[in-house]
Amino acid sequence: QVQLVESEGGSVQAGGSLRLSCAASGSIFSITYMGWHRQALGKQRELVTLITEFNTTWYLDSVKGRFSISRDSAKNTVSLQMDSLKPEDTAVYFCYADVRRLIGGKIGPAERYWGQGTQVTVSS
Repeated sequence: QVQLVESEGGSVQAGGSLRLSCAASGSIFSITYMGWHRQALGKQRELVTLITEFNTTWYLDSVKGRFSISRDSAKNTVSLQMDSLKPEDTAVYFCYADVRRLIGGKIGPAERYWGQGTQVTVSS
């Protein structure tokens, strides 16, 4: 199986910075996409950013220029640097990884695994 473990989030004032990291471990052949979703209280979960195995990135419009995603494919980790944080960034952040595993000697399809979620709170 595969496990994703996220670092702790935190609480900061508006304008501050936080860095989240997420490490995948277990039976991993390769990882295609890695990224972060977030879910604010009373709202639907939304995709914040992702990075492909080719290091192509995508960002939610509201975080462009403030958040930066990176990955270390050798270590199966993904990080999210969050700068100029705003109160509306307050949410539980979940990392994910689309993982290919060897199944019966063959490379299986990518399956999505999730981290446990970590709280980010930004006060005004």
